[in-house]
Amino acid sequence: MAEQKMGNRRLRASYITSIISITLVLFMLGLLGMIILHGRKLSDYVRENISITILLKEDVSDDMILNFRQRLEHSGYVRTSRYITREEAAKELMKDLGEDFVQFIGYNPLPPTLDLQLKSEYANTDSIKKIEKKIMTNRIVKEVVYQKSLIDEVNSNIRKLTWIISGFSVILLLIAVILINNTIRLSVYARRFIIRSMQLVGATEAFIRWPFILRSMIHGLYAGVLSIVLLVLTLLLAQDRIPELKNLQDNTQFGLFFAAIIVIGILLSAVSTFFAVRRFLHMKSDSLYLN
Repeated sequence: MAEQKMGNRRLRASYITSIISITLVLFMLGLLGMIILHGRKLSDYVRENISITILLKEDVSDDMILNFRQRLEHSGYVRTSRYITREEAAKELMKDLGEDFVQFIGYNPLPPTLDLQLKSEYANTDSIKKIEKKIMTNRIVKEVVYQKSLIDEVNSNIRKLTWIISGFSVILLLIAVILINNTIRLSVYARRFIIRSMQLVGATEAFIRWPFILRSMIHGLYAGVLSIVLLVLTLLLAQDRIPELKNLQDNTQFGLFFAAIIVIGILLSAVSTFFAVRRFLHMKSDSLYLN
C-alpha cells in the first residue's frame, strides 16, 4: 500500500512537472509570437504614416481638386488623404515660423496640396515611383514630393528586424520541440514498466499507446491555457507601462493566436508522446533497466 501511494505521488509529480515545463515553453513561444504581432503592426503603422505631398497648380478649382482626391481615395493604394488649401498652408507655415511671411512678401506663394498616406504594402520606393507616374499624368498636378531616403531607411530597418526575429523564432521553436520532447520522454520513462506489463498480458500497441497520447493531449491543453493566462497578464502589464500598445492590438488576431498556442501545445505533446511510447514498446526487456 505504501509503495502504491509512493508510486501515485511520483506519477502526479511527473504530470505536474510535465505540465509546468510545457507551459513555460509555450509561454516563451507565445511571448515571441506577441512581439512578432506587435512588430508587424508597428511596421505597418510606421509605413502608413509616411507622407506623400502632391503640389497642385494654383489655377485649379476646388471641384477639380475634390474630384481628383476622390479618385485617389478609391484607387486602392491610398489609406487617407488631406486637402490643404493655400490659406491653410500659409497659416501652418506662419505658426512654424512665428511670423507673418505673407504680409512681409506681399502675397501667398504656397500652392494647394494633397497629403497622402499610403497603405503599408505600397509604402516602398518602387511602388511609390509607379504611383508618382500615375499621379503626374493628371493635368492639375504640379509636383509629387516625398522623402525617398527616409522610406528606404524605414523599409531596410524593418527587413533587417524581420530577418532577425524570424531566425530567433526558428531557433526558439526547435528548442521548444526538444524540451517538450525530452520532458514527455521522462514522463513516459517513469511508466515504462507499466507499458511492458501491458505488453505481457497481450495488449496491442494501439491499445497501450492511446491512453498515453490522450493524457498527454490533456496536459498540452492545460499547459496551453496556463501559458495564455501568463501571456495575457504579461500583455496587460506591458500595456500599463506602454499605453500605445493598445492601438496596435487586433483582438481577432490575438484570439486566433491564443487558439494556435493551445493547438501547438496539444499537437507537440501528442506527437512527442507517440514517439516516446513507441520507443519503449520496441525496447528489449534488459534495456528497460539501463535507461
